[in-house]
Amino acid sequence: MKFTKVLMAGMICTVAIAGVSRQSVNVSAASMTTAFGNIGIASVTSSTLDEEDCIQYAESGENNLWGYTNLGIAQVEEGNLNVRSGPSTDDSVVGKMTNNAACEILFEKDGWYYITSGEVEGYVSAEFIITGVEAKVKALSIVYTKAVVQTDGLNVRTGPGEEYDILTQVATGEELEVVAVSDGWVECVLNTDTVYVSEEYVEIVEGLDTAVTLSSLQYGSGVSSVRVSLVDYALQFVGNPYVWGGTSLTNGADCSGFVLSVYAHFGYSLPHSSAAQANCGTRISTSELQPGDLLFYGSSASNISHVAIYIGNGQIVHASDERSGIKISNYNYRTPVAAVRILS
Repeated sequence: MKFTKVLMAGMICTVAIAGVSRQSVNVSAASMTTAFGNIGIASVTSSTLDEEDCIQYAESGENNLWGYTNLGIAQVEEGNLNVRSGPSTDDSVVGKMTNNAACEILFEKDGWYYITSGEVEGYVSAEFIITGVEAKVKALSIVYTKAVVQTDGLNVRTGPGEEYDILTQVATGEELEVVAVSDGWVECVLNTDTVYVSEEYVEIVEGLDTAVTLSSLQYGSGVSSVRVSLVDYALQFVGNPYVWGGTSLTNGADCSGFVLSVYAHFGYSLPHSSAAQANCGTRISTSELQPGDLLFYGSSASNISHVAIYIGNGQIVHASDERSGIKISNYNYRTPVAAVRILS
């Protein structure tokens, strides 16, 4: 068999692998460099490959595949893949893998893989994990470029230059999805905003999504059962899609739609707007935050564009953007501009 592929950033590469169904893979130039190592982009651009070459394409870079040596990728049609403390559905859930989240497989036991993924370590059903060449081909289609912040209080601006307004600030270690890099400025996506950060203060890398931990959710003393129930309820929907204007916790919601629907489940009626929700309840300081309180983000307290639910231990759950959907983040992944208490 012969396969023709065009290898240019953002273009479609059609590949066929033995044992893997024929598929079109959107491959970035950086992905190709990772996969082929020192072969180089130019040597394979617009080339015709046979089946053996395609297998080499997926298998090359064995020790340089985005940090994984035994890559596994979750494949679930809906919901999330539970990561458990032991190899049984009776064992407790310690984390969740969204569809296409990556993991390092350490060993297999009775139809379960013991994996690490991000900060999560535990067992997942092998039925829902693809491995080997199939996983590598899949990884090439879903890998994305991100800017990892290297300094605290990095200014996020509305345009590519210091003359542009500061929209917010982000902390060390936070990751922003990269759109483009030009003249020392990195164009990124932050929630649904297009923003810019100085290239000097970020490290640009390629990566895959990983599991989210549930063990990080810690309640302090005196937290009401309603707050615990609300947060537990909200966390059920981590991994579900972001949909602009949506209010469905399963089929898709935007940031305020997510908050609206979670609170509606407990009998509270909120408007479908982050700015309007900021005017509900009682304003509090971030030092007073309890699980279930709301945090707001934007360029100022009077210009709010995003809302999240505080879940304790310095973390939030929110409908972030179309790529990552409903997710858990550090509460200061960008600087909050307001906090509101709805629950008494």
